[in-house]
Amino acid sequence: MAPMCQYSVEAKDGTPNEWHYVHYVSRAVGGTGLIIMEMTDVEPDGRISDRCLGLWSDEQIPAYRRIISEVHRYGAKIGIQIAHAGRKAEDAIEPVAPSAIAFSEAYRTPRALKTEEVKELVVKFREAARRAVEAGVDTIELHGAHGYLIHQFHSPVTNKRDDEYGADRALFGVEIIQAVRSVMPADMPLLIRVSAAEFSPGGYSLEEGIEIFRRYRDAGIDMFHVSSGGEAPLGGAPRPAIYAGYQVPFARALKDALGVPVIAVGLLDEPKLANATIAHGHADLVAVARGMLRDPYWALHALQAVEEKGSGEAAAFIPRQYQRGY
Repeated sequence: MAPMCQYSVEAKDGTPNEWHYVHYVSRAVGGTGLIIMEMTDVEPDGRISDRCLGLWSDEQIPAYRRIISEVHRYGAKIGIQIAHAGRKAEDAIEPVAPSAIAFSEAYRTPRALKTEEVKELVVKFREAARRAVEAGVDTIELHGAHGYLIHQFHSPVTNKRDDEYGADRALFGVEIIQAVRSVMPADMPLLIRVSAAEFSPGGYSLEEGIEIFRRYRDAGIDMFHVSSGGEAPLGGAPRPAIYAGYQVPFARALKDALGVPVIAVGLLDEPKLANATIAHGHADLVAVARGMLRDPYWALHALQAVEEKGSGEAAAFIPRQYQRGY
């Protein structure tokens, strides 16, 4: 299950509530193998909205632990996506970014981070990861895609700095990866979601992106969750045609170039297409987003759709309370 923002925090304190509990646990009951919790931010003003999740305080840990332990009860694995929205923080009075460039006219112009503030943010990512580990996650995913802060640093569209983080656009991401790894168990996989290519004038190509991602791999990334775009407003630049599986070639390109497992994502909610993506070796995992918003039991239904008639593989994943329905 790909991370999908719920915008459902009621007290604006960033702590998950009963909605999040039911939302994630129901997907575990529904047979999902790995659930990645939605974009969870390292500081209050790093959120897309004031109704987004955060993990900037130890006081938030118990609410996450409650969800994670219940997800485990139903046999699923669960991770969390750690992030900072940067210039796309819509409710921040003064959003921050690598450079003072607004996302669009509808967004506030961000303040460019000072060098020491960048280093402080690396520590905040590390501390959020520590809290996630204490809450019991099976994996951590960093959000380095879709025009959020890590992406903003490695993109030539948004990083016009004249310090070390401008001279080496991958440095911020590398330092975060190293810091996060330092508080993770040695056998816990670290994922990163990336935009394989940008679709805007001056943006990086797939080949240029792969060079950045190779640095991330060498710093400690075990698996790439491969998406695209996000650094420019929709309609602002030509984009590839969007169709079922349109991002799979990006996933395959990263898999071949970097020699590590990848997750394919993007309109892969038709079970036979998702299955074929794995069967052909284009990706090692398939992430489903909107399909799982529509159907908490997508995984069970997908297994029914692709298994050989009479093989009964789905039965092993169906809760005993529901087996009569199958």
